[in-house]
Amino acid sequence: MKKISLGILAHVDAGKTTLSEALLYTSGAIRQAGRVDHGNAFLDTDVQERERGITIFSKQAVFSFGDTEFTLLDTPGHVDFAAEAERSIPAMDYAVLVISGTDGPQGHTKTLWRLLEKYHVPVFIFVNKMDLSGAKKDWLITALSKNLSGNIVPFDAPRNEAFFESAALCSEALMEEYMTTETICESSLQEAIRSRFVFPCFFGSALKFSGVLEFLESLSSLTLAPTYAEDFGALVYKISEDERGTRLTHLKITGGALSVRDSLSGQDWTEKVSEIRIYSGNKYKSIPTAPAGTVCAISGLSKTYIGEGLGNTPNLSSPLLSPVFSYRVIPENADPHTTLLKLKKLEEEENQLHVLWNDRLSEIQIQVMGDVQIEILTRVLKERFSLSVRLENGGICYKETIESPVEGVGHFEPLRHYAEVHLLLEPLPVGSGLVFESDCPEEILAKNWQRLILTHLQEKQHIGVLTGAPITDMKITVKAGRAHQRHTEGGDFREATYRAVRHGLRGAKSILLEPFASFTLTLPQENIGRAVLDIETMGGMINAPEFTEDGAYLTGRAPFRTIRDYQKEVTVYTHGKGKLSFENAGYAPVKSPESIIAEIGYDPDSDIINSADSVFCSHGAGFVVPWQEVEDYMHIESILKPKTVASAPSAPRVPQKSFADDALLMQIFERTYGKIKTPKMAAMHTPKEKKEAATYHSSKPKYDPDAPEYILIDGYNLLFATQGIDNDPELMEHARQMLIRRLCCYRILHSQEIILVFDAYKVKGHTRNIEKINDIYVVYTKEAETADSYIEKTSHELSRKHKVSVVTSDGLVQMIIWGTGAKRIPAAEFDAALLGAEKEIFRRIRDLNASEDLSDPKLRDFFENL
Repeated sequence: MKKISLGILAHVDAGKTTLSEALLYTSGAIRQAGRVDHGNAFLDTDVQERERGITIFSKQAVFSFGDTEFTLLDTPGHVDFAAEAERSIPAMDYAVLVISGTDGPQGHTKTLWRLLEKYHVPVFIFVNKMDLSGAKKDWLITALSKNLSGNIVPFDAPRNEAFFESAALCSEALMEEYMTTETICESSLQEAIRSRFVFPCFFGSALKFSGVLEFLESLSSLTLAPTYAEDFGALVYKISEDERGTRLTHLKITGGALSVRDSLSGQDWTEKVSEIRIYSGNKYKSIPTAPAGTVCAISGLSKTYIGEGLGNTPNLSSPLLSPVFSYRVIPENADPHTTLLKLKKLEEEENQLHVLWNDRLSEIQIQVMGDVQIEILTRVLKERFSLSVRLENGGICYKETIESPVEGVGHFEPLRHYAEVHLLLEPLPVGSGLVFESDCPEEILAKNWQRLILTHLQEKQHIGVLTGAPITDMKITVKAGRAHQRHTEGGDFREATYRAVRHGLRGAKSILLEPFASFTLTLPQENIGRAVLDIETMGGMINAPEFTEDGAYLTGRAPFRTIRDYQKEVTVYTHGKGKLSFENAGYAPVKSPESIIAEIGYDPDSDIINSADSVFCSHGAGFVVPWQEVEDYMHIESILKPKTVASAPSAPRVPQKSFADDALLMQIFERTYGKIKTPKMAAMHTPKEKKEAATYHSSKPKYDPDAPEYILIDGYNLLFATQGIDNDPELMEHARQMLIRRLCCYRILHSQEIILVFDAYKVKGHTRNIEKINDIYVVYTKEAETADSYIEKTSHELSRKHKVSVVTSDGLVQMIIWGTGAKRIPAAEFDAALLGAEKEIFRRIRDLNASEDLSDPKLRDFFENL
């Protein structure tokens, strides 16, 4: 007996549950067909389902007909529970799409059709309620062909020439067979249906069992059993909990077989199957082994999730549908922590519910599909968990993307930690979601670190900088990175990755997106003008009106934000004759985002949890570099800025001093990048001369010959390195004043501008202070700003147009200033220069005292300066 997993889907009120009851009754699976209005439908087992007369939770039932065993997967029809339907579709071999004969294909019908197309599920169509007066078969066939597919073929018609001609138009293979044999065999129709070339359509009335038997016969004869792999595989499509609190994982076996006590593995977990259940309604039977094709529920697994693939089955891609409304949750009889845990438990079971903890606002937020889902949710929390909650500030779930490619840099280097990440953020077409890739050579960053960065990119919901909404429609590529041989840990790359994403978003031009709806508005012709004006005011787009005998209908797209409550207005101005239906049409840019951004009031600078700033290290302490200045400090070249070819004329080759020739610099280099391994016999070989080739490098500074030269001096570093003083405040103040006087003397003999920098980063509340004493500038840094960071930044800026020298004995700073094009002067060397200047001044004073001729202008100017 072949096994077929058969799903059943519909727009709300199309008669889906009634058809399910008719199929079960006709096949003999149940003794009496239940009714929705009587509250006794076999598959509506939940109290709320029976009260509301709608399906809320997907269920399954098993029945046999002919040589086929069907597992019927019943799904919700209400648009608020469309995500519940979507998660069940991948477990279906075939689907039955129920259409109301009086309404035709509705907005949600089109959504379901798109979902079935996405997951490549073959479809049988059953047009229900054909016993009602408004049902017109010809009009329905035209509407189905126009709104769903041109390959929909009525199969309840006689298999005559007209039928074969209609079927032959659906594919080349069928056309070729028909042209050759003037007929189409059953096996060809079966294959065409399975391949989604033909969509059989049947007409009837489920309530009166009209056409149900013929439909069942066709389902049995026209379906083909899938072919399964020998290796085990399964797809998780639902998580639930039974009345005893046992966690159940609902899955379809897609390969091999599964037995009780078998071990299953996922990411970072391995657990054993305790029980295998085959459900039919709210009852089940336990079986020892489930072969391929079985839809079952198993207990014993605690870490599975919806959409997870087990064994040789891959995980599902991101769902097509997502929540469009967001609410703040206010617990009334429990603390936020307990409420969050219970909501997270529900989120495992209901993937259309998104539960978030907003660290910035310290509140629980939920994202849902609509008002009916909210009513169901609050009641489930109260009845199942005894929790009372209040929902406030219902709004739209916005998203953000970027307009053009941008580089994101993240650096995390507190003491004994190190990681730097360079990402390329690129916009994708609307609806693409997020794509993560790595395009970084392994000689730049090892593969294990690249995989870790990708993990950190995927593990977090990254938010935008306009409203704090999640980002989407972007490709984020790992382009470069750096790790330290001894100091890098996994958490370092997490911090660097988060900051790199944020840095890129801060530097990009962001676009605010909002959910749109595709709508169909049916109304009297005299009301078209009012409707067109309203929808254009909403920011919607309208297609040309179409007229019918009974009125007209408008189609188009509009923001959910403005059209969600429009049905109330339609009812009023059409006196109850107008009807609005819409479906999710994805996201699109907000036309005038300024007011929305202002209303939300998100401030990315105050969001310290999602910081774009980086952390660098100096003097054994980490310091924060604002995101605007990170590119001035980063250790890896930009991946976007063009590199220029050196154009300077070739010069004689000069032997270069290596790091190994300077013991201090060698220690710093090895501490940062690891031990340098030199071949033992390297000293025995004479290096061969290599031809100079044009190389790409960063542009060196081009100095203005008339611009002054600058000397930047780390004051305390110079004093500690040359004077040997301690931290005594009185001695420090005396030494500081003496250094200023010595520099004033030095300035008399030299034309360079002197900037003397003293640390004040530990002084609480201190702001940067700059004094000019005689002809030198004395800078006291602000709180949390070191002299090193000020000098590095200033030398980088000045080196673009000026010759710059930096006086310091800090080896790390010396390495950094090499990259800016500045000249380094060791503290001892500069102290000797100061001493030489003092001796020269003393000599000139001595010569001046010995001279009786004061008419010499050079001597007179020198004396005045002194």
